[in-house]
Amino acid sequence: MILEVAPLTIIPGQEAEFEAAFAEASALISAMPGYLGHQLQVCMEQGNHYLLLVQWQRLEDHTEGFRTSPQYQQWKALLHHFYRPFPSVLHYQGVMAQAPGQPLLYPGREQPS
Repeated sequence: MILEVAPLTIIPGQEAEFEAAFAEASALISAMPGYLGHQLQVCMEQGNHYLLLVQWQRLEDHTEGFRTSPQYQQWKALLHHFYRPFPSVLHYQGVMAQAPGQPLLYPGREQPS
């Protein structure tokens, strides 16, 4: 699993419009091959700062599949005018994970002996 991470700074005063547009755009991304889920979180200290987290099966599902699709063009039209500055998007792969009361896991890596 790949985690796409995009910190989003929205033009102050346009947060409600952004959230409404994002709700519409969510249908576009969630229909893409390789899409596993997403979250949009808002910063408690700075209400125009958001964090977008998208889970993909493979990096290429985002970089080649979604970003070269007609759905991405719709996504851009709905959302990109809200960003100031334009966000940097990075991709992460799991190294370690643990839930309360569960053993430490190393997703995508060999378990240590």
